[in-house]
Amino acid sequence: MTSESSVMLTVVLAVAVLAPILADRLSRFVTVPSVVLQIGLGILIGPAVLDWVRATGVVDALSDLGLAFLMLLAGYELEFKRIRGAPLRAAIWAWFASLALGVAAGLLIAGVTAGLVVGLALTTTTLGAILPMLRDRNLVKTEFGTRFLAVGAMGEFLPIVAVAFALSGERPSHTTLVLVLFGAVATTAAALARRPRHPAVARLVTVTLGTSAQVAVRFCVLISVAMVALAESLDLDPVMGAFASGVVIHLFLDTGVPRESDEVLKRLEALGFGFFIPIFFIMSGVRFDVGALGEPATLALLPVFLVLFLAVRGAPTALLQRPALGTRPAVAMGLLAATALPLLVVITRIAQDEGVLSSDLASALVGAGMLSVLIFPAVALRLLGAGGISPERGTPARSPARPDPHPGP
Repeated sequence: MTSESSVMLTVVLAVAVLAPILADRLSRFVTVPSVVLQIGLGILIGPAVLDWVRATGVVDALSDLGLAFLMLLAGYELEFKRIRGAPLRAAIWAWFASLALGVAAGLLIAGVTAGLVVGLALTTTTLGAILPMLRDRNLVKTEFGTRFLAVGAMGEFLPIVAVAFALSGERPSHTTLVLVLFGAVATTAAALARRPRHPAVARLVTVTLGTSAQVAVRFCVLISVAMVALAESLDLDPVMGAFASGVVIHLFLDTGVPRESDEVLKRLEALGFGFFIPIFFIMSGVRFDVGALGEPATLALLPVFLVLFLAVRGAPTALLQRPALGTRPAVAMGLLAATALPLLVVITRIAQDEGVLSSDLASALVGAGMLSVLIFPAVALRLLGAGGISPERGTPARSPARPDPHPGP
C-alpha cells in the first residue's frame, strides 16, 4: 500500500467513525440514517469538495468488499422457510407490477436502452440498509418483518438478474446460459450446505470458535469470495454472487449448534458493519457526480424519481400487502419497499461502464435514492409506531422494542 492510499484509507475510516457519532447527536432534533451521513461525508471528502479521497487502489478494492459484505448479510437474512407461500407470491407479483410501471416510466424519461436501466432501477429495494432499522424496533421476527424480507429479497435479486438481460445486447441466449449455470452451482452449494456436518468438521468449528483459527469465519468468507469470483468469471455482476453466498452461508450455519451460528454471525457482522460496509457507502459518496446536479434539468429529476419510487415500487407493494397486514402497515411496507440506494449505485455504475446511461441520469437516480433513505423509512416507522408489530396481522404490539445487539450501518 502506498503512503497516499494509507492516508486516504485513514480519512475514510475516520469518516466511518464520525458518521454514527453525528447521527447520534442529530437524533435529538431529526433522525438521519447513518448510511446517508456516510454518503454525504463521502461527497465532502471526495473530489467534488475537499478532494482528500479518490476512488483508486486499495480503498476502491475495500469498497467492493464492502458491497459484497452488504449483499452477503442481506442474503443471510433470507429465510425461505419463512417467506415461502403467500409472502413470496405477493412479493413476486408486486415486483413484476413494478417492472411494468418502471419500464414504462423509464422509456418516457430516457428512451429505449437507458430507459430500461432507469425502469429497473426504480424496482429496487434496499433490504440491507432497512433490516437494521427493523431489528432496532424488534420487527424482523413479526409477520410484517417476514413479508418485508420477501419484498426486499425480490427487490434486490430480481433487478440484478433483469439488468444482466437488459445489458446483454445481442447475446440474450449467452446470458440465459450463464445464469442457468450460476444457478446450478449455487443450488448445488446450497444442497451441500444443508447436509449434516462431518463429525471432524463439526469438532473443528467448535474448538476454533474462540481461538485465532476461526475456521467457521474463514470458511464463510471463502464461500463469499468464491461465489463472487464465479459470478465475475461468468460475466455476471458480483453482487449476485455475494447475495447467493449469504443464502449458502445461512444454510451451512443452520446445520450446526445455534449458539455457534450466532457467534459466527456476530463475527461476520463485525467484519461487515464494523469495517467493509461503511467504506462502500463512503466511497459511493466520493464517486458521486455532484457537478451533474448543477444542471437544472438534472436537479429537477430528483423529485420526479423520488415520486416514481413511490408510484412504481411502493404502490404495488402496498396494494398487494393490504389484505394480509391492513391499511396502515401496508402503506408502511410500501414506503420501505420504495427505499432504494445500494443497488441504485451498483446498477448505475454498471450501466455507465457499458456506456448506456449518462452521468446526469445516474446522479439524479442516486440522489433520489439518498433522499428515499432519508425520508421513507422515517415516515414508515412513524406509521408503525414505536411499539413494534404483532405477528398476527401487523397491528401495533404491546411489548416494547428491544435494542438490536448488532446495529447496522
